[in-house]
Amino acid sequence: MQTLDTSRGPSGPPPDPGRPVTYTQQTFGDLGTPLSEVTFVVVDLETTGGSPSGSQITEVGAVKVRGGEVLGELQTLVRPATPIPGFITVLTGITNAMVVEAPPISVVLPQFLEFARGSVLVAHNAGFDVAFLKAAASETGHPWPAFPVLDTVRLARQLVHKDEAPNHKLASLARLFGSVTTPDHRALHDARATVDVLHGLVERVGNLGVHTLEELQSYSSRVSPAQRRKRVLAEGMPSAPGVYVFRDRAGTPLYVGTATDLRRRTLTYFTASENRRRMAEMVGLADSLTPIVCATALEASVRELRLIAEHKPRYNRRSRHPEKAVWVRLTDEPFPRLSVVRSVRDDRAQYAGPFGSRRTAEAAVTALHEVLPLRQCTRRLSERSPGSSACVLLEIGRCGGPCVGAQSKEDYAQVAQQAGRALVGSTTDVVAALRSRLDELAGQERFEEARTLRDRMMALVRATARGQRLRPLTRSPEVVAARRGEEGGWELVCVRYGRLAGACLSPRGADPLPYVEALRETAEVVSRPDGGDPAALPEETELVLRWLETPGVRLVDLEGEWTCPVGGAGASRALLEPGAASWSATGDVREHLPQPVERPVGALPA
Repeated sequence: MQTLDTSRGPSGPPPDPGRPVTYTQQTFGDLGTPLSEVTFVVVDLETTGGSPSGSQITEVGAVKVRGGEVLGELQTLVRPATPIPGFITVLTGITNAMVVEAPPISVVLPQFLEFARGSVLVAHNAGFDVAFLKAAASETGHPWPAFPVLDTVRLARQLVHKDEAPNHKLASLARLFGSVTTPDHRALHDARATVDVLHGLVERVGNLGVHTLEELQSYSSRVSPAQRRKRVLAEGMPSAPGVYVFRDRAGTPLYVGTATDLRRRTLTYFTASENRRRMAEMVGLADSLTPIVCATALEASVRELRLIAEHKPRYNRRSRHPEKAVWVRLTDEPFPRLSVVRSVRDDRAQYAGPFGSRRTAEAAVTALHEVLPLRQCTRRLSERSPGSSACVLLEIGRCGGPCVGAQSKEDYAQVAQQAGRALVGSTTDVVAALRSRLDELAGQERFEEARTLRDRMMALVRATARGQRLRPLTRSPEVVAARRGEEGGWELVCVRYGRLAGACLSPRGADPLPYVEALRETAEVVSRPDGGDPAALPEETELVLRWLETPGVRLVDLEGEWTCPVGGAGASRALLEPGAASWSATGDVREHLPQPVERPVGALPA
């Protein structure tokens, strides 16, 4: 699949998307900001209560540190607009008389924001302090800077065990780490104690392989040191949409996935946000990570599907065997019968599908046999030499007995024609007969049998509807479509015989038609499928079709036909699915179909 490099215009040569770019390990300095170079501002507040909605700040204390060295301190009382409650005075020692001449928060907050500019905020139970500071910023009309925030309580809960400290309160941790300042509910004293706690915690995570700010922010004890060290694999990933492939030491793909931002997504595999045990095991085996940048999300999804089908990575559970789709075939012989096959041939037989598994295909066959007296024997019959004996199906009226000459070729052909129409999507008559049988079973209170028949009926209708939707696209030599990009411009795709042949982006403000022409010239050449084998896996064609049916997609050019009959299997499915309109044997099925989405064809605005 060719992907145009839109930064060079339609005349530039496209990159080779078949050659994935592998990023090698970078030097340690490229992996993030070393903790020794990070400026931390450790802050503590005293307030008139526990919630910023009804309480105010009475004292601010902050200590600026970098590389273990104290760079400065800020301490000031703050005059609140309401009196300090007595119990708060008992706790902190701050009285109303002490703050009567103190500056208000409108004066103190700008000083603090300037003091903390460009730093990482640290606090013990940071949610409390940051909430009060944000409320004060909102009240005084100051924009709140996007400070990175580090909570020493969260870190301590993962690094300090119960046999070391009775709890994770600041006083307990200060004693554990030998703080020279005893916390006493005064802002600067508590901030100084928190600095010592921070240094003690940073020393502990350093022994576990955490040396950068990014690693410290995502640290979790649930992530093993070995898993955390492999973060290096994702550091070189581009911030672009595409596909990523984890490989083991031998280069064998372990897992394939897609992302709108490759770097952001792959970094999560080395943090606590990835809690799947299988993925942790996979990361332990991974030795490299390969990005494949894609022009559109559709291209990424298709590439993922193809890679999974080709390599069958052991840690991918979804779509590992899309090539194992099966079809139901009505054979081409004097007395046709139904069979389950793994490929579609270029013959005069009729096919329904694809089915996701042999089990669902066999369920659909059973549903047809429930209402159509087709023969179920597997021997080849000739009208000139019928067999000498019949099976029990003739005795119970489930087969006309062509095997013993009890049914002529012409009479049997009428039954076969009904089955053939159902396989290609005209399921109205068959579904009506099945519904009649369901009503009969329900009336006899044979609910288990009715449920089984319903499931078989749905397997038939879903597969025939799926095939009916895919068939026009797989028979179209070329479809070119476009959709507005999120940042302007157009996402352009070229589809040939149901296979995604190419995709590119036209820049915002540029005439998209030259890009359309370049896309058509550079897209993959897809030959007309021979022998009935499709040009793409059914799942790929479905991905493309879902994209084409998305509101806002425009057809730029269509070579072939894209139609779906009103009375097809899709109408039957709409009537039978849970939540759909109730089924009616005499109603007009068009009343139950969704309104068509208008898809203009032709020129695209810039």
